[in-house]
Amino acid sequence: MVGATGVAGATAAARVVVIGGSNVDVLARPRATALPATSNPGEVTVTAGGVGRNIAENLARLGTTVSLVSVVGSDFHGDLVLEATGDAGVDIELVRRGLTPTGTYVALLDADGELVSAVSDMAATASLGEADVQLAGDAIAAADLVVLDGNLSTEVLVAAWESAVTAGVGVVLDPVSVPKAAAIGHLLGDGRPLALLSAGSTELEALALDGASLLDRGVAVLWERAGAAGSLLRTREASVELTSLPAAVQDVTGAGDAMLAAYCHAVLTGSTPAEAARYGHAAAALTVGSRHTVRPDLTDANVRSLL
Repeated sequence: MVGATGVAGATAAARVVVIGGSNVDVLARPRATALPATSNPGEVTVTAGGVGRNIAENLARLGTTVSLVSVVGSDFHGDLVLEATGDAGVDIELVRRGLTPTGTYVALLDADGELVSAVSDMAATASLGEADVQLAGDAIAAADLVVLDGNLSTEVLVAAWESAVTAGVGVVLDPVSVPKAAAIGHLLGDGRPLALLSAGSTELEALALDGASLLDRGVAVLWERAGAAGSLLRTREASVELTSLPAAVQDVTGAGDAMLAAYCHAVLTGSTPAEAARYGHAAAALTVGSRHTVRPDLTDANVRSLL
């Protein structure tokens, strides 16, 4: 079982429960530098996405047993998300189908695959309630790690967090975005420890707490991700700077989700946090080198081949 402030005694058969968003990703990429205020020739793809769902799929492809707690609509997009997620090896028994349309994330990329801007409609995720967490109680209690997506409402986030801590299960939190981070900063501490807080520098700034304060508030490992610039992994004992691995960027969408999933997989199979972070960078490099949000040929072996 995973301790509330870290991971101990985990094995290759470790189980993760991911609670978070599921949606479709609509990605638009022009063939050349886009001209403003006009139509630009390019490519538009529609695939299964969502931070929580992406993390779950990456974990499954790496070989970790994973269950997803989420909500999708009773619509065509919901069918697409469930089929793609289940086919990847994720347990989707705890994904509820609701009346709210499946969430949509629409992103405009530049010709090099870098994000220009995005709009997300996560109404279905917002409908995920405390009752969904209660239904997932047995799965949470039997898990070795619970991963929480910051798209959850504050009430659901707290309910899931406390359910895991009560069961002695470590919790990983990704605030997801600056607005979400600003909304949950006050939740850190108050007797709710984290095995890992993983976020970008702007998201950490939005928490209104510096690294030392976070580590003093029960965060066992703080992982500040900086994209191509690498990352900084901190505990109360040490700090480790990591460089990103070289990659020919095709699409940056999903890289952070792959990093976090890979970190969890590596820690649960015996890696130290620093080793797990390096493994996460390798998974991110493979992901940005693909046009897919979750690389369909992602495996533990091809991640380790980059290390």
